[in-house]
Amino acid sequence: MTTSLPQEGFAKLGAVLSVIPVSRSKWYAGVKDGTYPKPVRLNGRNVAWRVKDIRAVIADLEQKNQQSTPKG
Repeated sequence: MTTSLPQEGFAKLGAVLSVIPVSRSKWYAGVKDGTYPKPVRLNGRNVAWRVKDIRAVIADLEQKNQQSTPKG
């Protein structure tokens, strides 16, 4: 699931949304309400997210998904 993210460093929004399938507007709403991590300003208008933060979101989503899946 995380194949399009770099091993470390930063990821632009397109890469983030390729591994967390939500719309751009839903992503930014989640950033605003604290569901998703805040971006880091690289320069001017360019922002990106720390890969470690995105991997933590993915792990959290996978854990919630496993807990909500009925067993048996």
